[in-house]
Amino acid sequence: MEQLKHECGVAMIRLLKPLEYYEQKYGTWKYGLNKLYLMMEKEHNRGQEGAGIASVKLDTEPGHEYMFRERAEGKDAIDKIFATDVNKFKGELYMGHLRYSTTGKSGMSYVHPFLRRNNWKAKNLCLCGNFNMTNIDEIFEKLTRQGQCPRIYSDSYIMLEFMGHRLDREVERNFTAAQAMELVDTDITRYIEDHVKMSNVLKTAMADFDGGYVVCGMTGSGEMFSMRDPWGIRPAFYYINDEVAVLASERPVLQTCFDLECDEIKELEPGTALLIKRNGQCSIERILEQKGDSKCSFERIYFSRGNDRDIYKERKQLGEQLTQPVLRAIDYDTEHTVFSFIPNTAEVAFYGMLDGFKHYVNEKKVDKIQEIIGKNPSREELEAILAEYVRTEKVAWKDIKLRTFITEDSSRNDLASHVYDITYESLRTGVDNLVVIDDSIVRGTTLKESIFRILDRLHPKKIVMVSSAPQIRYPDYYGIDMARLEEFCAFRAAIDLLKERNLHDIIDTTYRRCLEELRKPKDEMTNHVRNIYEPFTVEEINHKIVDMLRPNNVTTPIELVFQSIEGLHEAIPENRGDWYFTGRYPTPGGTKLCLQAFVNYIEHYYQFEHKF
Repeated sequence: MEQLKHECGVAMIRLLKPLEYYEQKYGTWKYGLNKLYLMMEKEHNRGQEGAGIASVKLDTEPGHEYMFRERAEGKDAIDKIFATDVNKFKGELYMGHLRYSTTGKSGMSYVHPFLRRNNWKAKNLCLCGNFNMTNIDEIFEKLTRQGQCPRIYSDSYIMLEFMGHRLDREVERNFTAAQAMELVDTDITRYIEDHVKMSNVLKTAMADFDGGYVVCGMTGSGEMFSMRDPWGIRPAFYYINDEVAVLASERPVLQTCFDLECDEIKELEPGTALLIKRNGQCSIERILEQKGDSKCSFERIYFSRGNDRDIYKERKQLGEQLTQPVLRAIDYDTEHTVFSFIPNTAEVAFYGMLDGFKHYVNEKKVDKIQEIIGKNPSREELEAILAEYVRTEKVAWKDIKLRTFITEDSSRNDLASHVYDITYESLRTGVDNLVVIDDSIVRGTTLKESIFRILDRLHPKKIVMVSSAPQIRYPDYYGIDMARLEEFCAFRAAIDLLKERNLHDIIDTTYRRCLEELRKPKDEMTNHVRNIYEPFTVEEINHKIVDMLRPNNVTTPIELVFQSIEGLHEAIPENRGDWYFTGRYPTPGGTKLCLQAFVNYIEHYYQFEHKF
């Protein structure tokens, strides 16, 4: 219901044969460019604030452009880009990017790809990525200590300058080697372009970065690469044959665009890079030792497209695993319960939940039939048993978007309450329970301002709001738009419970411990923010969230059901990154920023309320 922004989507294509090959086989030199367009459209879900593409043409003569870039802002950015004169993008190397901002920064200067120019082809660098770095302050300080003066303070530009500096050194290393071989003039240039090792650049540039990333790049001389962070936080998938080497943020994108089977596509492993030389030679090389196994579980729950073979199964299992807790919430009364889902991203989990309830209802039917075997039941008795089924309805429709020109709080709140509409009389008034599943509940704003109000108009006996994800309790710093503790309804509920139960000392002690941790080296920090939740069960926090989010005029009983942490890992065993649920950050930078977020919250709280 509450759209989370996610940074970002990448697409990369390297044509491994001359352009004439594609023109002869596929009827156009635009084969690679057309595939890039399709890949970006298939990843449009990953970024709708901006987009950009870049290309490199190999073996151009001096005086002719060989590296091109085009960027645009807005949801229609892809169409804007490909509506330009695409003939300028004729080349063998292609890179595309879709952007969602998780920092609040907007404008063309923040739209990928980023470009660093130089008269030496090998020193030209173009970068794009799906990343958020947690220690950009440290990298910035290192750059300035070297004497550099970056123009913009952002992880994208800092990475460009930092990696560009290392690329310069790699080119100069080869320049020195070429001179030692007594090469001169363009022979030196050819030697450099043939011997540049992007693995050297990545190993020296990326060793200091803390965060989640898949960074893609290419040089003016035709080197191309994509590297994944050593914790495996952000996803990347690739495919190589004799015609192309391609990489994308999601597996189904490659399957659809290149007509591939699932098992033909490989996942780029944490800490490794796909490297493509200017001569088309492809390799996978380890750049950094793997530091963890923290593939983002939110990718599977929400962000990635649900048509991936494994993600589809995982989301169904997430829903099916909620059968028992939902049964308890409706007091096992399936006969008087209607099931539905909001929003569309929760649809697959909804199907899984239905499978669980169908199995439950069928088991009940079997038990009843076994009870009457040998008692010569009437046709009516048998029909009554067989008639029981799991009732589903589309009870909610997303109707309008909140317009920003309305600034008065009362007007905005009234409009927000009508974002969704209902299917009237789809429930029996006062008789039917209503179970609605969502993929996650983050801030609770839409529940309070719209969903609970609109569902109450159906006059259900009880509303059970189900989340296929566990309670989101901690900020994310690796590319998801949720960086402040006070945004989370679970955190606000825990703070309210501490105050209600006179446990103010836990808040105060946690604040002081966070300050103490922030004085330590980053690698030694412990996340004491987790102490805020320790006194309470999930159910206690659920009840408090309902109290907080219930609109004043809604009297219908409401209950929340969340996925358990154990259930999360059972359904998604390969993506174990769960820091937003557990507070166990995969990198020291994540822990540090969470501690700082709690300090910021408390100091802001003191400033404006002056009391606990």
